[in-house]
This record gives sequence, structure tokens and C-alpha cells, in this order.
Amino acid sequence: MAQPSQSDIAAAIERRVQAEREAAEANAALRAQREFEETRDKRQEFRRLVDPGILRPNPRELALESLITLKMLAENIVAHPGEDKYKKFKPTNTKIKRVLVDPKGTLEYAVAMGFRPEVVDFQPFYVFNDRHKQDLEIGLAIIHEVLERELVKQERDERTKRQAKEAEEAAKEKLKRQFLDDRKSTALRGERERELREARAAAAARRAASQTPDEPSSQPSSPSPAPATPRRVRMTAGTRTRPMSGTGRTLDGRVVTAADDADGEVPPPYHPREDVLEIEDDSEGED
Repeated sequence: MAQPSQSDIAAAIERRVQAEREAAEANAALRAQREFEETRDKRQEFRRLVDPGILRPNPRELALESLITLKMLAENIVAHPGEDKYKKFKPTNTKIKRVLVDPKGTLEYAVAMGFRPEVVDFQPFYVFNDRHKQDLEIGLAIIHEVLERELVKQERDERTKRQAKEAEEAAKEKLKRQFLDDRKSTALRGERERELREARAAAAARRAASQTPDEPSSQPSSPSPAPATPRRVRMTAGTRTRPMSGTGRTLDGRVVTAADDADGEVPPPYHPREDVLEIEDDSEGED
């Protein structure tokens, strides 16, 4: 029977190692699957302790700060399993009281991870019990899961608020520039109008100064008409007046008619105090 060569032996060893590796991976996956199934209820319990237990009743910033503090406590225990100083916290500490004792649901989450209240040297403490190591790991994993989601959401919200604030400030700056531009345009327009009024006033003053006050008018005036000379009519006592037709009343009160004139009966003429009466005749003055 032929002896196997070195290459055949090496290949066989490689196949055996690969098979053992695949078996170990399968066993690890199966064990993880089993643990996952066994801890499903515990994970759901921790998720409920976070939401609605911590996130809903507390302000968002305070709730996230509380979860970060719980994460720091759990990571210190996992990183330093043999050091007791990382396995306890004092509830009367100012920061611990603000982020773990006062907020709703945070102290209950610490108890679920394995911390129990104890008195050490007459001082109150919450001390971690090593028997709850699995609970601590599950609680830490849920905190990582929640913070990864919530911190991304918080960063997105902060970015949205920051962008809105920047847009608001940009709009205010734009309005401010427009206001200043309008004021500048109004001032320039007023300055131009003032200069135009001054230029017009100066031009009018120059025109007024260039004209002499004794300059005759360009159109000759028409001569005024000569006054009418009254025509004088001389009347004497012996002058006979021509009778007028119609009915009238004499100065002594008698009534005469046209028939009386036909008969030749003429009332005596009126004699003024002077023998000559001047009557103005305007007919000669009329053109």
C-alpha cells in the first residue's frame, strides 16, 4: 500500500480544520439563536422600559442624557469586571440625582440591569450584582440600539432647526439690505430733485436779470378815442317847437292829445330860467 504524500496529508488536515471551523460557527450560530430566543422577552422588557418608560414622560434632552449615563455605567462594568468601584453609584450625587433619580423610569432601568440599593458605610448606594451580567449586557445592547436611532433623529431635528434659523436670519438680512437700499435711493432722489429745483431757480434768475426794465413793448398801443364834443343847440323864447303826436300832460296839468295838435291848439312852451339851453348831442362823437 502506497504511503500518502505530504501534500495529501496537508490537504486532509486542511479539510479537517475547515470542517471543525464550520461546525464551531454553526454551533455558535445555533447558540446565539437559542440565546436570542431565550432573551427575546427580556429585550422586549428593556425596550418598554426605554419607550414609553423613559423617552415619553421626560424631556427629550434629559432622557437622552440619562440613557448615555446608564450606558457609561454598564460599559465600565463590562470593561472592568474585577473593579468594584465601577459597580456602584451614589444616588445622592448631584449629577446622578439629576439624570437617574429625578427623571421617570431611569432608576427602574438601572435596577433591571442588575443594580440593587444597599447601604455601604452608612451611605446609600446602588450596587451591581454579578449574577445579572446577562441582564446588564442585554440592557446595554438596547441602550445602544435606542441611542443610535434617537441620536440620528436628534441630529436631523437640530439640523432642520439650524437651517430654519439660518433661513430666517438670511431673510431678515435681505429685508435689512432692501430697507437700506430704499433709504439710499430715496435720499439720492431727493438730492437730485433739490439740485433740479435749484438749477431751475438759477435759470429763471438769469433770464430775469438779462431783461432791461425800460424795454418797450413789442406791440404798439392803439390811440385812445377823442372825447365827444357836446353840440350846443340855442333855443329862444320865440322858437316854435314841433308838436309831437300822441297823448301827454302839460306842466300846468292839462292833458293834450293828437287831436288837439291837429286843431292847432298847442300848449305854451316851457321856458327855463335862461333863454339858452345847452343840449349835448352825442351823435357827433359816435364813429
